[in-house]
Amino acid sequence: MVRVLNGVDRLDSFAHLFKGKRVGLMTAASGVDRAGIPTYARVARYGRLEVLFAPEHGIRSNMQDGLWAEDARDEETGARLMTLNGRTYGRLPEVLAELDVVVYDIQDVGARFYTYLYNLTHMMQACADAAVPLIVLDRINPIGGALIEGEILDETRYRSGIGEYAIPTRYGLTVGEFASYINATYRMSCPLQVVPCEGWKRALYGDETDLLFVNPSPNIPSVNAAINYIGTCIFEATNISEGRGTTRPFDLVGAPFVDSKRLCDEMQSYRLPGVVFRRAWFTPMFQKHAGTVCEGVELHITDRNSYRPIETMLYLYRHMRTYPGFEARPDGLGLRFGSDFLLGEMDIEAFLRRNRDDLSAFRQSTDPWLIYRE
Repeated sequence: MVRVLNGVDRLDSFAHLFKGKRVGLMTAASGVDRAGIPTYARVARYGRLEVLFAPEHGIRSNMQDGLWAEDARDEETGARLMTLNGRTYGRLPEVLAELDVVVYDIQDVGARFYTYLYNLTHMMQACADAAVPLIVLDRINPIGGALIEGEILDETRYRSGIGEYAIPTRYGLTVGEFASYINATYRMSCPLQVVPCEGWKRALYGDETDLLFVNPSPNIPSVNAAINYIGTCIFEATNISEGRGTTRPFDLVGAPFVDSKRLCDEMQSYRLPGVVFRRAWFTPMFQKHAGTVCEGVELHITDRNSYRPIETMLYLYRHMRTYPGFEARPDGLGLRFGSDFLLGEMDIEAFLRRNRDDLSAFRQSTDPWLIYRE
């Protein structure tokens, strides 16, 4: 295990940023230091915690996907609780007028369609407009920062609350690097400061460090689930279960109408690197096909550095759509994948060839904003 400090673990060295100030904090259950102390408790040692900004799943991440808490007063801290989503962003100016500084500390999973990222960018724009400093307590990318994968989002067609900027599905940045890149590239002029991690290298996965792993959201229980999520999250826009409601979300995919033998045989025939497919039967306890036995596969990652979840998903999806019972929401597919590719004939090999050049150009564009060079 490699010893690593997240930004929150270095707060004592940055106490001057908060001392005596009125602070707003955007955080979730994953916002803890290496001893498990919540970030809101750490920040309250230095400043006056006035507002807690709650993302999807709530401040303590106890709510399922697509759910937000109600605005209230947080019983533990006494701070005002404000939920951040498309319905409430318009109220940010009046709240920021009563604050001296805003802090962001949430663990992301390195996926473009994670809503926390856009809670952050909306806050960045609001802070720019209000001239209120925004401090990002950086966190490692739990699926590493060496690999990038996936379609670059088509902003003109598929900009949404699960993707606002032209970045790939697996964008290979920490949240601090992401914020710095977006701030500069989109000329937000946010008064942004990043408290960097210490000891993290780009090739490190979260469970190769000595940091605590707290579920970033209820259905990401492990680093491997986060890696598979990069690909299998696309099935959220279909009637194929992505394993929600089971003990292996995003590692399992299937439906009552899937032929697990046919699927598993086909997937194994591609000899995709770093992954083994096992025939699986599972019964989700909630969400799609709740209480009904599904057939499909479980994705077992055997080599993280050679495994490509996007490529794997493309072959899985192409198979799944051959079943008469298959249904999908075209807009949902586009919002998650980033383009119309899944709606066409799906020449996967041609996509991968073209995508390599796109990803190379994206990586070059982010280089000036990389904090961690190794």
